[in-house]
Amino acid sequence: MIETSGVIEKEQGNGFYLVTLEQPAGHQCLCRAAGKLTKFRIKLLAGDKVLVEISPYDLTRGRITYRERNAGGSGNRSGGNRPGGPRKR
Repeated sequence: MIETSGVIEKEQGNGFYLVTLEQPAGHQCLCRAAGKLTKFRIKLLAGDKVLVEISPYDLTRGRITYRERNAGGSGNRSGGNRPGGPRKR
C-alpha cells in the first residue's frame, strides 16, 4: 500500500470522496472511508486533511484511514458535552 496525505475536495455520494493528494502533487483519487472510520462514525467533510492508502495496482482508487484533527477547531474547552464543561455535582 502507498500511504499519502491529501485534502477532501467534495463528497461524491454513496460513501465516496474525491481527494486531492499532496504526493504526487495535484493527483486526484476516489476514496472510501475505512471500516474504523465508519464504525466510530467519524464525520468527513470537504476541506478535511486525511491520510489515504492507495493500491499500487490502481492509483485512481483509495481508502481514507485517518482524519487529522483541526488545529484551531473548538478552542480551549474543559471537556464534556456541555458548553461550560462537565456538570459539577
